[in-house]
Amino acid sequence: MGKITGFLDDAREEVSERSPAERVQDWEPFHIPLHEEQRRRQGGRCMNCGVPYCQSGIIWEGRGFGCPLHNLIPEWNDMIYMGNPSHALSRLLKTNNFPEFTGRVCPAPCESACICGMYGDAVTIRDNELSVIEDAFAGKTIKRRRPPQWSGKKVAVIGSGPAGLAAADQLNHRGHSVTVVEREERPGGLLTYGIPNMKLPKSVVQRRVELMTDEGVTFVTGLDASDPAVAKRLMKEYDAVVLCCGAERPRPLGLETDGISGICYGTEFLKAAVERQQFGKSPEVPSAEGKNVVIIGTGDTASDCVASALRQKCRSVIQLVRRPREDYLKNGELPSDYAHEEALSVMGQDPRRFGVQARELSAENGVLTAVTTTDGDVIPCDLLIAATGFAGCASAVCEAFGIAYDRTVRTAEGSFATNVEKVFAAGDMRRGQSLVVWAIAEGRTAAAEVDEFLNGYTNIVRSL
Repeated sequence: MGKITGFLDDAREEVSERSPAERVQDWEPFHIPLHEEQRRRQGGRCMNCGVPYCQSGIIWEGRGFGCPLHNLIPEWNDMIYMGNPSHALSRLLKTNNFPEFTGRVCPAPCESACICGMYGDAVTIRDNELSVIEDAFAGKTIKRRRPPQWSGKKVAVIGSGPAGLAAADQLNHRGHSVTVVEREERPGGLLTYGIPNMKLPKSVVQRRVELMTDEGVTFVTGLDASDPAVAKRLMKEYDAVVLCCGAERPRPLGLETDGISGICYGTEFLKAAVERQQFGKSPEVPSAEGKNVVIIGTGDTASDCVASALRQKCRSVIQLVRRPREDYLKNGELPSDYAHEEALSVMGQDPRRFGVQARELSAENGVLTAVTTTDGDVIPCDLLIAATGFAGCASAVCEAFGIAYDRTVRTAEGSFATNVEKVFAAGDMRRGQSLVVWAIAEGRTAAAEVDEFLNGYTNIVRSL
Protein backbone atom coordinates (compact mmCIF):
# COMPACT_ATOMS: atom_id res chain seq x y z
CA MET A 1 0.00 0.00 0.00
CA GLY A 2 1.65 3.19 -1.20
CA LYS A 3 -0.03 5.81 0.96
CA ILE A 4 -1.28 4.51 4.28
CA THR A 5 -3.38 7.60 5.02
CA GLY A 6 -4.47 8.25 1.44
CA PHE A 7 -8.14 7.61 2.10
CA LEU A 8 -7.98 10.12 4.98
CA ASP A 9 -5.91 12.80 3.28
CA ASP A 10 -7.51 12.99 -0.16
CA ALA A 11 -11.16 13.37 -1.13
CA ARG A 12 -12.74 11.53 -4.02
CA GLU A 13 -12.35 13.58 -7.18
CA GLU A 14 -14.54 12.87 -10.17
CA VAL A 15 -13.57 13.57 -13.76
CA SER A 16 -14.99 16.85 -15.00
CA GLU A 17 -17.52 17.04 -17.82
CA ARG A 18 -18.41 19.39 -20.60
CA SER A 19 -21.58 21.27 -19.79
CA PRO A 20 -24.84 19.57 -20.83
CA ALA A 21 -25.78 22.48 -23.07
CA GLU A 22 -22.47 22.17 -24.94
CA ARG A 23 -22.12 18.41 -25.24
CA VAL A 24 -25.66 17.82 -26.47
CA GLN A 25 -24.66 19.61 -29.68
CA ASP A 26 -22.40 16.76 -30.78
CA TRP A 27 -21.73 13.03 -30.36
CA GLU A 28 -18.25 13.32 -28.89
CA PRO A 29 -17.18 12.05 -25.43
CA PHE A 30 -17.78 14.59 -22.70
CA HIS A 31 -15.61 13.39 -19.80
CA ILE A 32 -12.37 15.29 -19.21
CA PRO A 33 -9.63 13.13 -17.59
CA LEU A 34 -7.79 14.20 -14.47
CA HIS A 35 -4.16 15.25 -14.62
CA GLU A 36 -1.53 12.65 -13.72
CA GLU A 37 -0.90 13.94 -10.18
CA GLN A 38 -4.63 14.08 -9.47
CA ARG A 39 -5.03 10.50 -10.66
CA ARG A 40 -2.12 9.35 -8.51
CA ARG A 41 -3.82 10.80 -5.45
CA GLN A 42 -7.00 8.96 -6.37
CA GLY A 43 -5.06 5.71 -6.62
CA GLY A 44 -3.56 6.46 -3.21
CA ARG A 45 -7.03 6.52 -1.64
CA CYS A 46 -7.27 2.73 -1.98
CA MET A 47 -7.03 1.23 1.51
CA ASN A 48 -5.55 -2.15 0.47
CA CYS A 49 -8.17 -3.82 2.67
CA GLY A 50 -7.48 -7.15 4.29
CA VAL A 51 -10.55 -8.44 2.45
CA PRO A 52 -10.96 -6.36 -0.75
CA TYR A 53 -14.68 -6.78 -1.42
CA CYS A 54 -14.28 -4.62 -4.54
CA GLN A 55 -12.87 -7.63 -6.40
CA SER A 56 -15.18 -10.25 -4.87
CA GLY A 57 -17.63 -10.53 -7.79
CA ILE A 58 -20.50 -12.25 -5.98
CA ILE A 59 -24.28 -12.39 -6.29
CA TRP A 60 -26.06 -11.94 -2.97
CA GLU A 61 -29.84 -11.85 -2.64
CA GLY A 62 -30.17 -11.20 -6.35
CA ARG A 63 -27.74 -8.28 -6.43
CA GLY A 64 -24.21 -8.18 -7.74
CA PHE A 65 -21.38 -6.93 -5.55
CA GLY A 66 -17.79 -6.40 -6.56
CA CYS A 67 -16.10 -7.07 -9.88
CA PRO A 68 -17.07 -10.36 -11.57
CA LEU A 69 -13.69 -10.32 -13.33
CA HIS A 70 -11.98 -10.26 -9.91
CA ASN A 71 -9.80 -7.38 -11.04
CA LEU A 72 -6.72 -6.96 -8.84
CA ILE A 73 -7.93 -3.51 -7.85
CA PRO A 74 -5.75 -2.75 -4.78
CA GLU A 75 -2.66 -3.83 -6.69
CA TRP A 76 -3.07 -1.56 -9.69
CA ASN A 77 -4.33 1.30 -7.55
CA ASP A 78 -1.08 1.03 -5.61
CA MET A 79 0.89 1.07 -8.86
CA ILE A 80 -1.00 4.19 -10.00
CA TYR A 81 -0.06 5.96 -6.78
CA MET A 82 3.55 4.80 -7.03
CA GLY A 83 3.81 6.10 -10.60
CA ASN A 84 4.46 2.66 -12.09
CA PRO A 85 2.14 2.51 -15.12
CA SER A 86 3.68 -0.60 -16.67
CA HIS A 87 3.04 -2.70 -13.56
CA ALA A 88 -0.46 -1.22 -13.21
CA LEU A 89 -1.18 -2.26 -16.79
CA SER A 90 0.24 -5.74 -16.24
CA ARG A 91 -1.97 -6.34 -13.21
CA LEU A 92 -5.06 -4.93 -14.94
CA LEU A 93 -4.71 -7.08 -18.07
CA LYS A 94 -4.34 -10.27 -16.03
CA THR A 95 -8.09 -10.27 -15.38
CA ASN A 96 -9.71 -7.87 -17.85
CA ASN A 97 -9.35 -8.18 -21.61
CA PHE A 98 -11.00 -4.84 -22.34
CA PRO A 99 -10.56 -2.20 -19.62
CA GLU A 100 -11.25 0.49 -22.23
CA PHE A 101 -14.84 -0.78 -22.44
CA THR A 102 -15.56 -1.41 -18.77
CA GLY A 103 -13.83 1.83 -17.79
CA ARG A 104 -16.41 3.68 -19.85
CA VAL A 105 -19.72 1.83 -19.61
CA CYS A 106 -19.59 -0.36 -16.49
CA PRO A 107 -21.79 0.89 -13.61
CA ALA A 108 -18.90 -0.02 -11.30
CA PRO A 109 -20.24 -2.63 -8.87
CA CYS A 110 -16.68 -2.63 -7.55
CA GLU A 111 -17.21 0.87 -6.16
CA SER A 112 -20.45 -0.08 -4.42
CA ALA A 113 -18.45 -2.80 -2.63
CA CYS A 114 -15.55 -0.49 -1.73
CA ILE A 115 -14.91 -0.43 2.04
CA CYS A 116 -13.78 3.19 1.79
CA GLY A 117 -17.32 4.04 0.69
CA MET A 118 -18.90 2.68 3.88
CA TYR A 119 -18.08 5.83 5.82
CA GLY A 120 -17.23 8.21 3.02
CA ASP A 121 -16.74 8.17 -0.74
CA ALA A 122 -15.60 5.06 -2.59
CA VAL A 123 -12.35 4.99 -4.52
CA THR A 124 -12.70 6.08 -8.17
CA ILE A 125 -11.96 2.55 -9.33
CA ARG A 126 -13.56 2.75 -12.76
CA ASP A 127 -11.87 6.02 -13.69
CA ASN A 128 -8.54 4.74 -12.40
CA GLU A 129 -8.94 1.64 -14.56
CA LEU A 130 -9.68 3.70 -17.65
CA SER A 131 -6.68 5.93 -17.06
CA VAL A 132 -4.33 2.92 -16.95
CA ILE A 133 -5.45 1.46 -20.28
CA GLU A 134 -5.80 4.77 -22.11
CA ASP A 135 -2.35 5.93 -20.97
CA ALA A 136 -1.00 2.61 -22.24
CA PHE A 137 -2.57 3.04 -25.67
CA ALA A 138 -1.45 6.68 -25.83
CA GLY A 139 2.09 5.75 -24.83
CA LYS A 140 2.11 2.78 -27.24
CA THR A 141 2.98 0.38 -24.41
CA ILE A 142 0.17 -1.93 -25.53
CA LYS A 143 1.94 -4.52 -27.66
CA ARG A 144 0.47 -7.35 -29.66
CA ARG A 145 0.71 -10.73 -27.95
CA ARG A 146 0.80 -13.55 -30.43
CA PRO A 147 0.93 -17.11 -29.09
CA PRO A 148 4.37 -18.76 -29.41
CA GLN A 149 2.80 -21.63 -31.36
CA TRP A 150 -0.57 -22.66 -32.76
CA SER A 151 -2.51 -25.66 -31.52
CA GLY A 152 -3.92 -26.66 -34.89
CA LYS A 153 -7.46 -26.38 -33.47
CA LYS A 154 -10.06 -24.09 -35.04
CA VAL A 155 -12.76 -22.27 -33.08
CA ALA A 156 -15.68 -20.25 -34.46
CA VAL A 157 -17.11 -17.57 -32.17
CA ILE A 158 -20.56 -16.41 -33.26
CA GLY A 159 -21.17 -12.83 -32.23
CA SER A 160 -18.65 -10.07 -31.62
CA GLY A 161 -20.09 -8.39 -28.55
CA PRO A 162 -18.12 -8.29 -25.28
CA ALA A 163 -18.63 -12.00 -24.53
CA GLY A 164 -17.62 -13.09 -28.01
CA LEU A 165 -14.58 -10.81 -28.09
CA ALA A 166 -13.44 -12.01 -24.66
CA ALA A 167 -13.79 -15.68 -25.62
CA ALA A 168 -11.97 -15.07 -28.90
CA ASP A 169 -9.16 -13.16 -27.20
CA GLN A 170 -8.57 -15.85 -24.59
CA LEU A 171 -8.68 -18.74 -27.05
CA ASN A 172 -6.40 -16.93 -29.49
CA HIS A 173 -3.79 -16.39 -26.80
CA ARG A 174 -3.95 -20.12 -26.09
CA GLY A 175 -2.88 -20.78 -29.67
CA HIS A 176 -6.17 -21.79 -31.25
CA SER A 177 -7.13 -20.37 -34.66
CA VAL A 178 -10.17 -18.23 -33.91
CA THR A 179 -12.68 -16.85 -36.38
CA VAL A 180 -15.30 -14.39 -35.12
CA VAL A 181 -18.50 -14.42 -37.19
CA GLU A 182 -20.66 -11.28 -37.08
CA ARG A 183 -23.88 -10.73 -39.04
CA GLU A 184 -23.55 -6.91 -39.04
CA GLU A 185 -21.21 -4.95 -41.28
CA ARG A 186 -18.89 -4.08 -38.41
CA PRO A 187 -17.68 -6.10 -35.42
CA GLY A 188 -18.40 -5.09 -31.83
CA GLY A 189 -21.98 -6.15 -31.28
CA LEU A 190 -23.71 -3.91 -28.74
CA LEU A 191 -20.39 -2.12 -28.16
CA THR A 192 -20.67 -0.80 -31.70
CA TYR A 193 -24.40 -0.69 -32.32
CA GLY A 194 -25.99 -0.47 -28.86
CA ILE A 195 -23.99 2.23 -27.05
CA PRO A 196 -23.87 5.83 -28.33
CA ASN A 197 -20.55 7.30 -29.39
CA MET A 198 -20.42 9.86 -26.56
CA LYS A 199 -20.30 6.99 -24.06
CA LEU A 200 -18.14 4.59 -26.08
CA PRO A 201 -16.41 6.02 -29.18
CA LYS A 202 -16.49 3.60 -32.09
CA SER A 203 -12.81 4.32 -32.67
CA VAL A 204 -12.12 2.64 -29.31
CA VAL A 205 -13.93 -0.52 -30.41
CA GLN A 206 -12.18 -0.49 -33.78
CA ARG A 207 -8.81 -0.01 -32.08
CA ARG A 208 -9.33 -3.21 -30.08
CA VAL A 209 -10.58 -5.15 -33.12
CA GLU A 210 -7.47 -4.11 -35.04
CA LEU A 211 -5.22 -5.23 -32.18
CA MET A 212 -6.96 -8.61 -31.99
CA THR A 213 -6.62 -8.97 -35.75
CA ASP A 214 -2.92 -8.22 -35.49
CA GLU A 215 -2.68 -10.92 -32.82
CA GLY A 216 -4.22 -13.54 -35.10
CA VAL A 217 -8.01 -13.39 -34.72
CA THR A 218 -10.00 -13.42 -37.97
CA PHE A 219 -13.21 -11.37 -38.22
CA VAL A 220 -15.86 -12.28 -40.78
CA THR A 221 -18.72 -9.77 -40.98
CA GLY A 222 -21.99 -9.82 -42.87
CA LEU A 223 -22.44 -13.57 -42.28
CA ASP A 224 -25.60 -14.68 -40.46
CA ALA A 225 -25.06 -17.90 -38.51
CA SER A 226 -28.82 -18.31 -38.03
CA ASP A 227 -28.90 -19.53 -41.62
CA PRO A 228 -28.98 -23.35 -41.30
CA ALA A 229 -26.59 -23.72 -44.23
CA VAL A 230 -24.06 -21.42 -42.56
CA ALA A 231 -24.44 -23.21 -39.22
CA LYS A 232 -23.92 -26.59 -40.89
CA ARG A 233 -20.75 -25.38 -42.58
CA LEU A 234 -19.35 -23.93 -39.36
CA MET A 235 -20.03 -27.19 -37.52
CA LYS A 236 -18.19 -29.09 -40.21
CA GLU A 237 -15.16 -26.81 -40.50
CA TYR A 238 -14.46 -25.97 -36.84
CA ASP A 239 -13.44 -28.03 -33.83
CA ALA A 240 -15.61 -25.95 -31.49
CA VAL A 241 -18.30 -23.29 -31.82
CA VAL A 242 -19.03 -20.64 -29.17
CA LEU A 243 -22.39 -18.87 -29.43
CA CYS A 244 -22.31 -15.32 -28.04
CA CYS A 245 -25.32 -13.78 -29.77
CA GLY A 246 -26.71 -11.77 -26.87
CA ALA A 247 -30.21 -11.43 -25.43
CA GLU A 248 -31.69 -9.62 -28.37
CA ARG A 249 -35.34 -10.64 -28.15
CA PRO A 250 -37.13 -7.54 -26.79
CA ARG A 251 -39.77 -7.73 -24.08
CA PRO A 252 -43.19 -7.13 -25.68
CA LEU A 253 -44.60 -3.64 -25.29
CA GLY A 254 -48.05 -4.89 -24.31
CA LEU A 255 -49.93 -2.40 -26.47
CA GLU A 256 -51.90 -2.72 -29.70
CA THR A 257 -49.39 -1.57 -32.31
CA ASP A 258 -50.52 -3.30 -35.51
CA GLY A 259 -50.70 -0.95 -38.47
CA ILE A 260 -49.15 1.99 -36.58
CA SER A 261 -45.85 3.50 -37.70
CA GLY A 262 -43.52 5.48 -35.47
CA ILE A 263 -42.85 2.71 -32.91
CA CYS A 264 -39.53 0.97 -32.28
CA TYR A 265 -37.55 -0.73 -29.56
CA GLY A 266 -34.68 0.97 -27.76
CA THR A 267 -31.95 -1.15 -29.32
CA GLU A 268 -33.38 -0.52 -32.79
CA PHE A 269 -33.37 3.22 -32.20
CA LEU A 270 -29.82 3.25 -30.83
CA LYS A 271 -28.51 1.09 -33.65
CA ALA A 272 -30.13 3.37 -36.23
CA ALA A 273 -28.66 6.42 -34.47
CA VAL A 274 -25.15 4.92 -34.61
CA GLU A 275 -25.52 3.93 -38.27
CA ARG A 276 -26.85 7.35 -39.17
CA GLN A 277 -24.45 9.48 -37.15
CA GLN A 278 -21.25 7.43 -37.28
CA PHE A 279 -21.40 5.39 -40.47
CA GLY A 280 -23.45 7.58 -42.84
CA LYS A 281 -26.22 5.02 -43.32
CA SER A 282 -29.93 5.69 -43.91
CA PRO A 283 -31.70 3.15 -41.68
CA GLU A 284 -35.45 2.57 -41.78
CA VAL A 285 -35.91 3.45 -38.11
CA PRO A 286 -36.65 7.18 -38.14
CA SER A 287 -34.62 9.92 -36.52
CA ALA A 288 -36.10 11.83 -33.58
CA GLU A 289 -35.49 15.14 -35.34
CA GLY A 290 -38.47 17.45 -34.92
CA LYS A 291 -40.54 14.75 -33.21
CA ASN A 292 -42.31 14.46 -29.90
CA VAL A 293 -40.61 11.42 -28.39
CA VAL A 294 -41.94 9.16 -25.65
CA ILE A 295 -39.62 6.56 -24.15
CA ILE A 296 -41.00 3.70 -22.06
CA GLY A 297 -38.63 2.17 -19.54
CA THR A 298 -35.67 2.97 -17.37
CA GLY A 299 -32.04 1.90 -17.16
CA ASP A 300 -29.09 2.60 -19.41
CA THR A 301 -30.89 1.89 -22.68
CA ALA A 302 -33.67 4.35 -21.88
CA SER A 303 -31.15 7.02 -20.84
CA ASP A 304 -29.13 6.50 -24.00
CA CYS A 305 -32.32 6.90 -26.02
CA VAL A 306 -33.07 10.19 -24.24
CA ALA A 307 -29.57 11.47 -24.93
CA SER A 308 -29.64 10.36 -28.58
CA ALA A 309 -33.07 11.92 -29.18
CA LEU A 310 -31.79 15.23 -27.79
CA ARG A 311 -28.78 15.14 -30.10
CA GLN A 312 -31.10 14.46 -33.03
CA LYS A 313 -32.96 17.68 -32.12
CA CYS A 314 -36.26 16.21 -31.01
CA ARG A 315 -39.11 18.60 -30.26
CA SER A 316 -39.77 17.06 -26.84
CA VAL A 317 -38.89 13.94 -24.89
CA ILE A 318 -40.81 12.22 -22.09
CA GLN A 319 -39.64 9.08 -20.26
CA LEU A 320 -42.34 6.94 -18.63
CA VAL A 321 -41.08 4.98 -15.62
CA ARG A 322 -43.33 2.27 -14.20
CA ARG A 323 -42.09 2.29 -10.61
CA PRO A 324 -42.79 5.20 -8.23
CA ARG A 325 -40.29 7.97 -7.70
CA GLU A 326 -39.63 6.84 -4.11
CA ASP A 327 -38.06 3.61 -5.38
CA TYR A 328 -35.21 5.55 -6.94
CA LEU A 329 -34.37 7.94 -4.12
CA LYS A 330 -30.93 7.79 -2.53
CA ASN A 331 -30.55 9.62 0.76
CA GLY A 332 -33.79 11.39 -0.04
CA GLU A 333 -32.61 12.67 -3.43
CA LEU A 334 -33.36 11.56 -6.97
CA PRO A 335 -30.17 10.67 -8.84
CA SER A 336 -29.83 11.95 -12.41
CA ASP A 337 -27.57 10.51 -15.04
CA TYR A 338 -25.99 12.31 -17.98
CA ALA A 339 -29.10 12.13 -20.17
CA HIS A 340 -31.41 13.59 -17.55
CA GLU A 341 -28.99 16.47 -16.97
CA GLU A 342 -29.00 17.13 -20.71
CA ALA A 343 -32.79 17.05 -20.94
CA LEU A 344 -33.04 19.50 -18.04
CA SER A 345 -30.62 21.82 -19.82
CA VAL A 346 -32.35 21.62 -23.20
CA MET A 347 -36.01 21.15 -22.28
CA GLY A 348 -36.01 22.84 -18.89
CA GLN A 349 -37.29 19.79 -17.01
CA ASP A 350 -36.42 16.24 -16.03
CA PRO A 351 -37.91 13.97 -18.73
CA ARG A 352 -38.93 11.25 -16.27
CA ARG A 353 -42.51 10.68 -15.14
CA PHE A 354 -42.69 8.09 -12.38
CA GLY A 355 -45.37 5.60 -11.45
CA VAL A 356 -47.04 5.74 -14.84
CA GLN A 357 -47.18 3.68 -18.01
CA ALA A 358 -48.66 3.86 -21.49
CA ARG A 359 -52.25 2.60 -21.68
CA GLU A 360 -53.11 3.03 -25.35
CA LEU A 361 -51.93 4.63 -28.57
CA SER A 362 -53.63 7.07 -30.91
CA ALA A 363 -52.96 7.25 -34.63
CA GLU A 364 -54.20 8.99 -37.75
CA ASN A 365 -53.97 7.15 -41.07
CA GLY A 366 -51.67 4.60 -39.44
CA VAL A 367 -49.26 7.25 -38.10
CA LEU A 368 -48.73 7.53 -34.34
CA THR A 369 -49.95 10.82 -32.88
CA ALA A 370 -50.30 10.39 -29.11
CA VAL A 371 -49.87 8.14 -26.08
CA THR A 372 -52.50 7.93 -23.36
CA THR A 373 -51.03 7.10 -19.96
CA THR A 374 -52.47 5.14 -17.06
CA ASP A 375 -53.03 8.52 -15.38
CA GLY A 376 -55.32 9.49 -18.24
CA ASP A 377 -52.96 12.09 -19.71
CA VAL A 378 -52.66 12.32 -23.48
CA ILE A 379 -49.06 12.98 -24.54
CA PRO A 380 -48.36 14.10 -28.12
CA CYS A 381 -46.08 11.49 -29.63
CA ASP A 382 -44.58 11.02 -33.11
CA LEU A 383 -42.01 8.45 -32.03
CA LEU A 384 -42.50 5.84 -29.32
CA ILE A 385 -39.37 4.02 -28.12
CA ALA A 386 -39.78 0.91 -25.98
CA ALA A 387 -36.70 0.49 -23.79
CA THR A 388 -38.38 -2.27 -21.82
CA GLY A 389 -35.57 -4.79 -21.59
CA PHE A 390 -35.17 -8.21 -23.16
CA ALA A 391 -37.18 -11.41 -23.03
CA GLY A 392 -34.27 -13.67 -23.95
CA CYS A 393 -32.08 -14.82 -26.80
CA ALA A 394 -33.24 -14.99 -30.40
CA SER A 395 -34.44 -18.41 -31.41
CA ALA A 396 -33.16 -18.59 -35.00
CA VAL A 397 -29.49 -19.22 -34.24
CA CYS A 398 -30.39 -21.75 -31.52
CA GLU A 399 -32.55 -23.69 -33.97
CA ALA A 400 -29.89 -23.50 -36.67
CA PHE A 401 -27.41 -25.27 -34.40
CA GLY A 402 -30.04 -27.52 -32.82
CA ILE A 403 -29.34 -26.47 -29.25
CA ALA A 404 -31.88 -26.51 -26.41
CA TYR A 405 -33.15 -23.16 -25.20
CA ASP A 406 -36.07 -21.44 -23.53
CA ARG A 407 -35.55 -17.86 -22.40
CA THR A 408 -31.82 -18.45 -22.65
CA VAL A 409 -29.61 -21.28 -23.89
CA ARG A 410 -29.76 -24.31 -21.61
CA THR A 411 -26.48 -25.43 -20.12
CA ALA A 412 -25.67 -27.44 -17.01
CA GLU A 413 -25.09 -25.32 -13.93
CA GLY A 414 -21.54 -24.02 -13.92
CA SER A 415 -21.01 -25.19 -17.51
CA PHE A 416 -21.07 -23.44 -20.87
CA ALA A 417 -21.53 -26.58 -23.00
CA THR A 418 -24.86 -26.97 -24.76
CA ASN A 419 -26.66 -30.22 -25.48
CA VAL A 420 -24.92 -30.37 -28.87
CA GLU A 421 -21.38 -31.75 -29.00
CA LYS A 422 -18.67 -29.07 -29.36
CA VAL A 423 -21.15 -26.17 -29.20
CA PHE A 424 -20.86 -23.77 -26.26
CA ALA A 425 -22.72 -20.60 -25.27
CA ALA A 426 -21.74 -17.53 -23.26
CA GLY A 427 -22.77 -14.00 -22.41
CA ASP A 428 -26.31 -12.67 -22.34
CA MET A 429 -27.39 -15.54 -24.58
CA ARG A 430 -26.71 -17.93 -21.71
CA ARG A 431 -26.95 -15.65 -18.69
CA GLY A 432 -29.73 -13.29 -19.74
CA GLN A 433 -29.60 -9.52 -20.00
CA SER A 434 -26.69 -8.25 -17.93
CA LEU A 435 -23.70 -5.90 -17.80
CA VAL A 436 -20.75 -5.68 -20.18
CA VAL A 437 -18.42 -6.75 -17.36
CA TRP A 438 -20.47 -9.90 -16.73
CA ALA A 439 -20.42 -10.66 -20.47
CA ILE A 440 -16.62 -10.43 -20.49
CA ALA A 441 -16.47 -12.73 -17.46
CA GLU A 442 -18.76 -15.19 -19.25
CA GLY A 443 -16.61 -15.12 -22.37
CA ARG A 444 -13.40 -15.67 -20.42
CA THR A 445 -14.85 -18.60 -18.48
CA ALA A 446 -16.39 -20.19 -21.56
CA ALA A 447 -12.98 -19.96 -23.23
CA ALA A 448 -11.47 -21.99 -20.38
CA GLU A 449 -14.06 -24.73 -20.87
CA VAL A 450 -13.56 -24.75 -24.65
CA ASP A 451 -9.79 -24.89 -24.21
CA GLU A 452 -10.13 -27.88 -21.88
CA PHE A 453 -12.47 -29.56 -24.38
CA LEU A 454 -9.90 -29.10 -27.16
CA ASN A 455 -6.70 -29.85 -25.23
CA GLY A 456 -7.84 -32.09 -22.39
CA TYR A 457 -6.70 -29.46 -19.89
CA THR A 458 -6.54 -25.67 -19.59
CA ASN A 459 -4.43 -23.06 -17.85
CA ILE A 460 -7.00 -20.30 -18.43
CA VAL A 461 -8.24 -19.02 -15.09
CA ARG A 462 -12.05 -19.07 -14.89
CA SER A 463 -13.61 -15.75 -13.89
CA LEU A 464 -16.86 -17.40 -12.81
